[in-house]
Amino acid sequence: MTIDAMAQLAVQPVRDGMIVGLGTGRAASRGILALAQRAREEQLSIHVVSTSRASAELAAQNGLAVLEMERTPRVDYLFDGADEVSPDLAMLKGRGGAMTREKIVAHASAKCVYLVQREKLVSRLGERCPLPVEVMPFGLASVREVLAGMDLSGEIRHADGGIYRTDNDNLVLDVQLRAEHDIAAVNRLLNETPGVVDHGLFLSEADEVLVEEDGTGQVERLVR
Repeated sequence: MTIDAMAQLAVQPVRDGMIVGLGTGRAASRGILALAQRAREEQLSIHVVSTSRASAELAAQNGLAVLEMERTPRVDYLFDGADEVSPDLAMLKGRGGAMTREKIVAHASAKCVYLVQREKLVSRLGERCPLPVEVMPFGLASVREVLAGMDLSGEIRHADGGIYRTDNDNLVLDVQLRAEHDIAAVNRLLNETPGVVDHGLFLSEADEVLVEEDGTGQVERLVR
């Protein structure tokens, strides 16, 4: 297999006439380029929706027809990346700040496939990465107070010398998860807290995960 075998496998299920969801990040970008190549070579008539401005720009630059998600109720197929994947295929996402849009597109999609390198397989979520939580600025103090009740604390994300803003113009709290935290309970708390727009716990979205062996291009397929 070549080094781009994972991207090629990710776009293999795409068929003529489909609407394809595009994830955000390095792995998703590889998939976007592979999809654009397939569309050109096979003259596929497909449309795409994107989970971020960056992915939409990359898709358009490579000749893919980008639809507005605001007007797209259903998606046939989504490929995306992930920051951590646990043995039950629950995932932690959001290092790229696109977790809210990624979750919206995932829930609109008939099938969701995620692309990771083996180093992102973990025994528990939060082992390697903090949990990103997208928060409306108006609710920042109250959200932090609620999180403190579950012994969760987070730092406001900064980038390029200033406070990071998502494509939705919200803040991101990077919250530390410890082994003693009940992930299902954290998920419920965040879903129920006013001011939390969304977060990076993707506990049931993955239908399939493609795992790449770093440096070899070999790919393992994990199916829920």
